[in-house]
Amino acid sequence: MNKKKSKKQEYNNFSLIAEEWWKQDGKFKILHKILPIRIDYILSKIDYNKIKSLEILDLGCGGGLTCEPLARLGASVTGVDFVEENIKVAKKHAIQSNLNINYFHNDIESIVIKKKYDLILILEVLEHLDNWKLLIKNIKKNLKPKGKVVFSTINKTQLAKITSIFIAENILNWVPKNTHDYNKLIKPEDLTKVLKKNNFKIKNIEGMNFNPLTQEWNLSKNFYPINYFCTAELI
Repeated sequence: MNKKKSKKQEYNNFSLIAEEWWKQDGKFKILHKILPIRIDYILSKIDYNKIKSLEILDLGCGGGLTCEPLARLGASVTGVDFVEENIKVAKKHAIQSNLNINYFHNDIESIVIKKKYDLILILEVLEHLDNWKLLIKNIKKNLKPKGKVVFSTINKTQLAKITSIFIAENILNWVPKNTHDYNKLIKPEDLTKVLKKNNFKIKNIEGMNFNPLTQEWNLSKNFYPINYFCTAELI
């Protein structure tokens, strides 16, 4: 069996390409393409009329692609990433965009934050962690009563292995090579089991699928063999 990528390997992979975050056709171009559907999903899971009063924490924020649209809508946004170069890029771009976003560098798996949030985002992050179960256990204390957490990650299926790793990384160049490790992928049933164990109520699971004929991404509530979102609420 292949060994999982270490935290150091994950750190080095992302440090090397940190300057690519805001390049539309750069190493993270696939994240730019799915950003609209990502934002639409997040907004559908909150009370949009109250967004200006929401405090949002984006764990694993990268260069701030998701933080900025939410900040523009009036939310109070904090972004955290374990790659220092990512945070430097995010801070610089926020200043250029005239946005007030609180960014800081910290180890996500062992992070200590005293503040509580209405919404925590963990997008395309779990599959890069050594101990994602511990992260879920730890973030409970950072949610307000009835606070929600939104995840997006990759299903651990053979189809995902072929499309999200082999094709996406080696043929289409949607993401940099060695971005994902099949051994770290997570099945929805494993994620929901851990969430329920930690007093979360599952509110929604939806797949994010790509249609090769239309070249478009769409959400599906009953089909998620590759990428999926999951929303849970603290009981």
